[in-house]
Amino acid sequence: MAQRIFIDANILFSRTLRDWTFMLHNQVGTMFQLHTTHDVIAEALYRLRRKNPEWNGSVTARLHDIFVENVDEVLGEFDASIDFDGSDANDRHVHAAAVHCKADILLTNDGGFSTLAGNVDLSYSVYSADDFFVLIDDSAALSVRAVVDEQRAYWSRRATAGETPMGLVEALTKSGCPAFAARVHEHLRVLSGPTARGDFNSGVRGSSYEADRPNSVRSA
Repeated sequence: MAQRIFIDANILFSRTLRDWTFMLHNQVGTMFQLHTTHDVIAEALYRLRRKNPEWNGSVTARLHDIFVENVDEVLGEFDASIDFDGSDANDRHVHAAAVHCKADILLTNDGGFSTLAGNVDLSYSVYSADDFFVLIDDSAALSVRAVVDEQRAYWSRRATAGETPMGLVEALTKSGCPAFAARVHEHLRVLSGPTARGDFNSGVRGSSYEADRPNSVRSA
């Protein structure tokens, strides 16, 4: 049975984390389902707009569409009055929605949820993006490698076009995913052959990633 994953706004906010989440979801098929809410999408878009005040309206509109197109369910209703023992009252709606959709995993890099992790009555597990991506690699390494190859090819084309995006490994490390970055480095080594062995710090030459630019928005 597919695992039900509820995505928090900090995952959608990060270009690196959302691309990997969506592309892995599309690659592994029925392994897991993605769920979120209109509230979470609105929060992510608000933060992206604050970070990028110069973006045209079409950029945030396209991002909204990408979010909706790449998840299995956007919840419109849930009971936010249920008990919540977290340290941040503003996280209540995330907890309530995760419970409502019967999530197996809450995917978030919000440290405030760490206080809930040991709660035996909690109906879901709390995973960081790094832990979740490693979990997928443990279960479906060849599917992860296929996504790595797709990312490598896409960003290499962008680099050839004159852009200077950062490496895949570096982007993941800077986004708080050092363990998965090491897994990706190994996949890149296998895909590229023995000549890539010494390229860890650069993210493997010819394997690049761009963190956040409005003209690089793409659907996974």
